[in-house]
Amino acid sequence: MTTAKTAWLLLGAAAISLATPANAQELSPEDAAKLIERLDALEAEVTDLRAKLEAAEASSTQQAAAAQADATAASAAAAEAQAAVAAQAETTPAIAMKPTPEIEAGGFTFKPRGRLQYDVANVQAPDAIMAADDGLGTNTTLRRARLGVSGDMPGGFGYKFEVDFADNDVAITDAIITYGDGPLGLTVGQHNAFWGLEEMTSSNHISFIERAGFTDAFGFSRRVGASADYSVGDVTVWGGLFSSSIDNLTSDEADNWGLDSRIVFAPKMGDTQLHFGGSVHWVDLDENDMSVRYRQRPNIATTDTRFVNTGSFAASDTLSYGLEAAAIAGPLHFAGETHWQTASRPGMDDPTFFGGYAEIGYFLTGGDSRGYKGGKFDRIRPANPVGEGGMGALQANLRFDHLDLTDSGIVGGTQNAYGLSLIWTPMDYIRLMAQYQRLDISDAAILNGLDADYSVDVVGARAQVEF
Repeated sequence: MTTAKTAWLLLGAAAISLATPANAQELSPEDAAKLIERLDALEAEVTDLRAKLEAAEASSTQQAAAAQADATAASAAAAEAQAAVAAQAETTPAIAMKPTPEIEAGGFTFKPRGRLQYDVANVQAPDAIMAADDGLGTNTTLRRARLGVSGDMPGGFGYKFEVDFADNDVAITDAIITYGDGPLGLTVGQHNAFWGLEEMTSSNHISFIERAGFTDAFGFSRRVGASADYSVGDVTVWGGLFSSSIDNLTSDEADNWGLDSRIVFAPKMGDTQLHFGGSVHWVDLDENDMSVRYRQRPNIATTDTRFVNTGSFAASDTLSYGLEAAAIAGPLHFAGETHWQTASRPGMDDPTFFGGYAEIGYFLTGGDSRGYKGGKFDRIRPANPVGEGGMGALQANLRFDHLDLTDSGIVGGTQNAYGLSLIWTPMDYIRLMAQYQRLDISDAAILNGLDADYSVDVVGARAQVEF
């Protein structure tokens, strides 16, 4: 029976009940009996309907409870599936291209890295020197051919290992374990000893084929040691204790020990990045080999000829210190450094040698600027790279490079270099470089007949790819 029909029956019964007292005397016994029979049937139907309603309510409650249980079970299953997906994501390697594959899984990362730098250069000296030195003229060299890996580990740890295969030789460059916790960083292994802006800037990002003359002349190189760095705002401080390079740990130089430190203040004024810094370095030389030598190539590595050279002399320790400054303002940049190198000679005057450079560079392509990060110059990222409708970044640089290796009776010569370079970066990881340098040399270690003062011209080019 439908709900509407039941309602009409109830209303009819009520109406009959209300009408009965007023008209009872008019009902016959037969009519009264029929009415009573009808009321009994109606009561039975109401009772049956009430039972059905109660059963329906009970069934609805059970269905709701079952639905709630199903929903709870489905939610638990979804949460379990999500947890399983998250757990699988932690253990399943994720690969990103930067530009080589960087693999990440379980908090570990692994990335192959490397660089290739192929140089060709022509060195022209006076005729008498050219005739006597077959290392001059036009030569080529695989300047760097490095392969390595780097990555991060859980807990703030990291690692980096690189080997250089240039010149048919195998040499370990970086071999470090690192730890970082907020502004504090720790490094153990073979790494650079914070020599200054030019030396700390990767060879992938320098503005000439070779770094300034004093960096090579004064023996700036990687050494085995432990160091720390700490950054607060625009200031970063480095400090460390170092021995010799990893290749010399079994030689007499293994007993060389040194302290090195550097500080950099790198504020920004609007869109201009400024850089001011200084460094100090002290090395106690091994008593079995208390000697040093300072010399330099003609700012190119295709020849081993050194026109300035102090020769070897006895020394007990060395002290060097440098100042550095730079600015990047859109397409324009300035940079300059000075460095003094003092060698302590027992019972004799201590010579102090000096080197420095000043350079200016400008991008001829719109929207390009020199990169800067962590107290050093960084990668150039062309605004309009080749392959995306552009021509890449084109940069011109001018530099004056000075090196003086004469002092306190030691005559190693003076080399002044005036240079121009052009750098084309078609995309982030490829560079083509060309440069010209004019070297004016005085008191040269190699005589032109009887003349120790003359000029050398150097033209060079480099093709470079890194990853």
